[in-house]
Amino acid sequence: MIPAEAGRPSLADTAGADARTARNRPHLAVVGATGAVGSVLLGILSERADVWGEIRLIASPRSAGRKLTVRGEEVEVVALSEDAFDGIDVAMFDVPDEVAAQWVPVAVSKGAVVVDNSGAFRMDPDVPLVVPEVNAHTARVRPRGIIANPNCTTLSMIVALGALHAEYGLSELIVSSYQAVSGVGKAGVDTLRAQLSAVCGTELGAKPGDVRRAVGDTLGPFPAPIALNVVPWAGTLQEDGWSSEELKVRNETRKILGMPELPVTATCVRVPVLTTHSLAVHARFENEVTVAGAHEILAAAPGVVLCDDPAEEEYPTPSDVVGTDPTWVGRVRRSLDDPRALELFVCGDNLRKGAALNAAQIGELLAGELRK
Repeated sequence: MIPAEAGRPSLADTAGADARTARNRPHLAVVGATGAVGSVLLGILSERADVWGEIRLIASPRSAGRKLTVRGEEVEVVALSEDAFDGIDVAMFDVPDEVAAQWVPVAVSKGAVVVDNSGAFRMDPDVPLVVPEVNAHTARVRPRGIIANPNCTTLSMIVALGALHAEYGLSELIVSSYQAVSGVGKAGVDTLRAQLSAVCGTELGAKPGDVRRAVGDTLGPFPAPIALNVVPWAGTLQEDGWSSEELKVRNETRKILGMPELPVTATCVRVPVLTTHSLAVHARFENEVTVAGAHEILAAAPGVVLCDDPAEEEYPTPSDVVGTDPTWVGRVRRSLDDPRALELFVCGDNLRKGAALNAAQIGELLAGELRK
């Protein structure tokens, strides 16, 4: 009789196989590892399938030497420099546009494929703008060695919209966004918390200007108080009164769907929510739509959760969606005046699918391609 252990690899054999597998995995750099999105990305890399060899953490010189945990191990942060990209196969960047514009080409010159979360390269015709659930195939053609991650507002809706477009053919899009303060980084979060402390337990909000006077000089990155208020502005001023955030939604949606002439109108509003963007979407299609058909498509779409039963008060809200990965969709209605149009409400965590998760998913596509 063959012993029960016969034919099984020894511990030494298993360790050797694991070491060889690790050597065959591409090496990853996370640039901006100490930032808000970088921190979320490290958590996501620790939660998902382990497809990487070394994970190198890179940040500004002032953060060098800090130790962060990824995949259960403490890793020391190294300073951003040319040498930091030695031996790196994929580099994920979450840094300001001007830093990305300077350092992304450096990483590419050192042999890395870059997944960039900034706006520096999104509209470059030689840089694919990738959402794996919608246009994963475009990641394979990257003449500049760069793949761009869309803006968090676009990402909060495009997975659901892409699924509906594949069935019905999108012909027009009108969007109003309700954007969380974390979309502008830690300063936005700190400002909201400070303003909430200033107004909590008061009778403020009943007279013109009383909230503004109470928060004083704590406006932070916002042009008006964000506590007890909504601010109809996000981004920077562009031509004819449009904001940069509104134009990003328009331009990025067109590029992701491969529809350069698609009519898109967006109004972006900042709301007193810490994390998770919401959008009210009016989507018109080439073909007639039904709520039942839309429900079927959305319920089956990867990366989408359908939460739509108003009779039971079931619909997505930011406080319920925060910290989750999918795009949540509810309030699905056929337009009262147009049988080819749908109205829907979507929520998505702007730090997860809106930034870090999408980058991680793109990275997984590359890891499968680049595995040595």
